[in-house]
Amino acid sequence: MNDHILLDSASPVATVTFNRPSQRNAISFAMWREFADIMQKLDADRSVRAVVITGAGGEAFSAGADIQDFDDYRSDSTKGRGYNDAVNGALKTLSEMATPTISMIKGFAVGGGCELAVATDLRIASDDSRMGIPVGKLGISIGHREMRGLVNLVGKGNAMYILLSARLLNAEDSLRIGLVNQVVKPDDLNDYTYKLANDIASLAPLSHAVNKLTMQQVQNKPSLENLTKEEDDLPLTQFDTKDYLEGYKAFLEKRRPNFTGE
Repeated sequence: MNDHILLDSASPVATVTFNRPSQRNAISFAMWREFADIMQKLDADRSVRAVVITGAGGEAFSAGADIQDFDDYRSDSTKGRGYNDAVNGALKTLSEMATPTISMIKGFAVGGGCELAVATDLRIASDDSRMGIPVGKLGISIGHREMRGLVNLVGKGNAMYILLSARLLNAEDSLRIGLVNQVVKPDDLNDYTYKLANDIASLAPLSHAVNKLTMQQVQNKPSLENLTKEEDDLPLTQFDTKDYLEGYKAFLEKRRPNFTGE
């Protein structure tokens, strides 16, 4: 692994940092694949209960896809397919992880950087952040996966405003439309985000995983009329876990539960 993505796999909260501050943490073709591999490994590590994703340097979360890659990987539709597959793979891995993920956003989260943040479970931003997907300025469009994630998060009208205007939203507007969950002062961003991550990590990991999977099923089958028996029974599986018994006993005994993910 090169130093363009830094991994701190400390448990229970791991941190993944885009580390190209001189390029505003632009994401290269190789970094999309590397990011997917890192997230898969973290998701398989049961000691990691939450993952914070951020950018180095304080100026940007990520300014998006590296423009230097466009000649080699996006100069026509044939080359573009391979690039889109790499981006889709990273975003699919991120959105389907059982482990909760949080984007900690300071400065710019633009283009692919914004799309990546949208694919995480939560987004905490500093009040100096700027977010948007200005593909109209480059003459390109976003993929189906990115579009679905954006519309699910902010709704059709706000998604079209982001895309058609190509404007960057300030933190207040991002919060207003639901693009981020919380806005805090830059000096408070780190402490706030890691407090939230540790709170999430202290709760039942199977509850988080099943809630995330149930949400995916609801989005994929909104009528709920064609769920498989396995999908329909998913919320009931928690009653057969050791964590449910531990949570129930801890509640009765008025103590902090010790969840193991079993």
